[in-house]
Amino acid sequence: MTRRLLLALALLLPAAAEAHAVLTKSTPARRAVIAASPPKAELVFNERLEAAYSTLSVWSAANVRVDDGKVVVGPEDPRRLSVALPPLARGRYVVKFRVLSVDGHIVEGTVPFEVRPRP
Repeated sequence: MTRRLLLALALLLPAAAEAHAVLTKSTPARRAVIAASPPKAELVFNERLEAAYSTLSVWSAANVRVDDGKVVVGPEDPRRLSVALPPLARGRYVVKFRVLSVDGHIVEGTVPFEVRPRP
């Protein structure tokens, strides 16, 4: 019985080692319609990120980069990636990211959102 358990565990280890960073939370949330401009865009992943190889940017519908360009991997929590934003005008925006997690895998994606002040 012990041999079977060890064999089963050994077969599971390579699968766990090949996991990728997964986006678990974003602020603003994916496809959110928000009434006020957020002060920053922040992404949270399930694994630590390699700061030197992780990027984050925010783009307007006119394909103009609107963030301040100073991307930060959280010093207290290396699973967090953020960039500050100026006050955003009404419109659609997209957060673009490309991260390298400590497991060596690159993950890319987007998080669209819209700023729509209430009348």
